[in-house]
Amino acid sequence: QVQLVESGGDLVQAGGSLRLSCAATGSLFSIGHMDWYRQAPGKQRELVATITSEGSTNYADFVKGRFTISRDNAKNAVYLQMNSLKPEDTAVYYCNMGVRRTWFSATVDYWGQGTQVTVSS
Repeated sequence: QVQLVESGGDLVQAGGSLRLSCAATGSLFSIGHMDWYRQAPGKQRELVATITSEGSTNYADFVKGRFTISRDNAKNAVYLQMNSLKPEDTAVYYCNMGVRRTWFSATVDYWGQGTQVTVSS
């Protein structure tokens, strides 16, 4: 069974920084895309950033220049460095990974449990 375990959420003042981590545990063959999403109260979940297995990255316009996504393939982990945080960044942040459990398996999306980020003004 594959599980994604997140950490790093916290309460921080506007202008501050946080680093979120997400690691896949369990038996797996490979991981393709790794993404971060967020969901604020009363709003739909939205894509924040994505990184491919080759290391190509893409960001939502509202975080460009402030957030950086990275991955460590040896640790099956993805990170989100968040700088210059704003109150509107307050949300539950979720990681998502495309995982193949064996060489002949199809890619299946797995989600983390979510970690709360609260930015005070």
